[in-house]
Amino acid sequence: MRVWFFLVAALAVTATSGWAELKSGPPLPHKVVKNWAKLPPGWHFGECAGVSVDKDDNVWVYNRGKHPVIQFDKNGNVLQSWGEDIMTWPHGIKVDLDGNIWTVDVGFGVITYLNPSSANGHVVFKLTPAGQVLMTIGRVGFPGGNDSKDGFNQPTAVAFAPNGDMYISDGYVNSRVIKFNKDGDYLLHWGKKGTGDGEFNLMHDVALDSQGRVYVADRSNKRVQIFDGNGKFLAKWTDVGTPWGFHYVAKENALYMCDASNSRVVKLSLDGQVLGVLGGPGRVPGKFGPAGPHHMAVDSSGAIYVAEIQNRWVQKFAK
Repeated sequence: MRVWFFLVAALAVTATSGWAELKSGPPLPHKVVKNWAKLPPGWHFGECAGVSVDKDDNVWVYNRGKHPVIQFDKNGNVLQSWGEDIMTWPHGIKVDLDGNIWTVDVGFGVITYLNPSSANGHVVFKLTPAGQVLMTIGRVGFPGGNDSKDGFNQPTAVAFAPNGDMYISDGYVNSRVIKFNKDGDYLLHWGKKGTGDGEFNLMHDVALDSQGRVYVADRSNKRVQIFDGNGKFLAKWTDVGTPWGFHYVAKENALYMCDASNSRVVKLSLDGQVLGVLGGPGRVPGKFGPAGPHHMAVDSSGAIYVAEIQNRWVQKFAK
């Protein structure tokens, strides 16, 4: 009996040692701006999947409601909306260096599950700020395999290099990063399903730093993986939480991350140290719901915008 006890204890220690202790840090100096989004009468958000900011600090919200893409000014006033006849199931949104709007239609949801043949999705759109489609990457409504050069299977996000090259996380079914040039031509891809270095399990976001390193939110593996621009594995962080959304801030040389499992946003140095923490679990302003923050963006003043699925809102936190 004593031998069995010590064997169980040893196995418990071994199992525990495989999990890194969650890092934390000091509170960020931001305070929630209550009632920031001033929606017109009769409007409401659906599940807020994505948020991005442009060079003028306008805020672009991507949500699963009647008005999929809504542009706000920094004070929360609605400037315009569009996308009703384009989007199937919104996920990621990003404004590029030229002011174009990129949206990722993940390709699942109620429409897909009830009638897969009627669903679109599995695509990334490049659009003007007025909502005109300029480019479509992927095959609308037709998912591709993990080695496809022209098809995604439930992609999640897009990030850009200074020369216009783009990296797309693909995503819920496929498990890879795909690199295209600015014209949408395939360049390369890397990754497959798994738990090893360079393998992924639900890739939820992707970001680049000023040195061109690629940060991948390996969500279900609860880690951040870092690569060079051609997919060479460089490092991983296993102790900063469950990564859902990223935003790299060049002037701070820091990566902000939605840690959904712990209902918080964390500010990270590029060696994986937690520099600050925002939020906590809750359903009131300043907190994040049980599903946690889904995506986020930071404007030129350092204000943080956080999109939530379960609470169905975007919160602004200002210094």
